Amino acid sequence: MNITERLSLYIRLTRLHRPIGILLLLWPTLWGVWIAGNGHPPLHIVAIFVLGTILMRSAGCIINDYADRNFDRHVKRTQDRPITNGQIAPHEALWLAAGLVLSAFLLILPLNTLTLLLSVPAVLLAASYPLTKRFFAIPQAYLGIAFGFGIPMAFAAQTGSVPNVAWWLLLANVFWTIAYDTEYAMVDRDDDIHLGIHSSALFFGKHDVLAVIACYVAAIGIIAGAGSTLGLGMFYYFGLLVAAGIAIYHFTLIRLRKREDCFKAFLHNSWFGAAVFAGIVLNYWKL
Repeated sequence: MNITERLSLYIRLTRLHRPIGILLLLWPTLWGVWIAGNGHPPLHIVAIFVLGTILMRSAGCIINDYADRNFDRHVKRTQDRPITNGQIAPHEALWLAAGLVLSAFLLILPLNTLTLLLSVPAVLLAASYPLTKRFFAIPQAYLGIAFGFGIPMAFAAQTGSVPNVAWWLLLANVFWTIAYDTEYAMVDRDDDIHLGIHSSALFFGKHDVLAVIACYVAAIGIIAGAGSTLGLGMFYYFGLLVAAGIAIYHFTLIRLRKREDCFKAFLHNSWFGAAVFAGIVLNYWKL
């Protein structure tokens, strides 16, 4: 196998050809970066967190595929992943994941001690998430913590502390993650039952659609409350209004529980995160 073919496998392994995962991790991180930076974060901070997001998401995909390699072969959608189908050896995948995590750590070395300390639970959360699907009824909540941990790190990097508002934004991200990853889990419901894997779609059962909408409402409400605490203005809330409209659109997609429409709703969540971020940026731009 030549270098080009090997790189193609690595791209598939890290899902760089499917950027939705990066975006869902990036948006809440950028919420934290912009708010902590009072709308004007230093360019090097933005670069560090954007690149770190890409690296950690890529490493997370590898760890997830390594942990699920014996499950993925039984699911049509995942049976062609490089570790499962034998194109990449498990030990090679782990070395690649370790290299990506190390690269992300080197990125934050110039930052303060608190940020470095917070990077430890961030890595542990990312590495342990795949295991939660074996025993935790709603692993999507754990994923929400892992995907939102860039928020307190962004505050730590720019202010040297993690105020309460950072944790509230992290909580909002947990609810948002449960919403969009339940939509995703609704696609894989039958496979998860067959394999004995836990998911929020199975936990919520016939109330899954209601639970998704309730989580969207909780996320928007908490983000609105954070904005009120910070004294943010109308542009911030306009962004939340757009996000609410997007959540309503997702309801129209998932209400009949069709697999294709549920997956479409999941993919569309990048616009939810972008709407919130746009409101944050516009708020500070108009100050």
